Amino acid sequence: MAYNEQIQEGIRLINAGEFQASIDLAQTIQQDQPDSADGFHLEAIGKQHLYEWEASIKALNKAIELAPYDAGLYSLRAFAKMSTEDLAGAEKDLNEAIELEDFEPAHRNLVILNILRDKSEQAIEYLLNRLHTNPDDVDNWILMGDLMKRVGMHDKAQTYYDQARKLDPENPNLKAVSE
Repeated sequence: MAYNEQIQEGIRLINAGEFQASIDLAQTIQQDQPDSADGFHLEAIGKQHLYEWEASIKALNKAIELAPYDAGLYSLRAFAKMSTEDLAGAEKDLNEAIELEDFEPAHRNLVILNILRDKSEQAIEYLLNRLHTNPDDVDNWILMGDLMKRVGMHDKAQTYYDQARKLDPENPNLKAVSE
């Protein structure tokens, strides 16, 4: 199987919930292409699905060593660090991802980081700013709806979900949200 086919197969395995098989394939890719971050990235994703946060961080450390300008790797490692309660390390990685390419998922993870730090007001203010800066990002509208719903503001939440539906009516993240 060619390198690109291996990567596609690894992604297919992740999407099919076959996490250990994707990790096994990732390790084969690492052996075949030791100078590529892709195998380590794929392993990290599989490890996160298995809640193996430290192993994911280890794989991402290697991926970042090989691809230091990939904002997605920093954001993914930040998520793992949040899961291990290394909030300072997570914040550093998120800021790096944002500095590298204004990476929108890193902005969303900063919102979650503020919530984990019991700074909900700051989280909402930050997300409102992101909605103003990037009004076409559906995931930001959904996250704001989720935050409003969480604090019991169901009508307000629905307005955010409705805006997300206007932008992307087929978004799978909206299927769980009642209309």
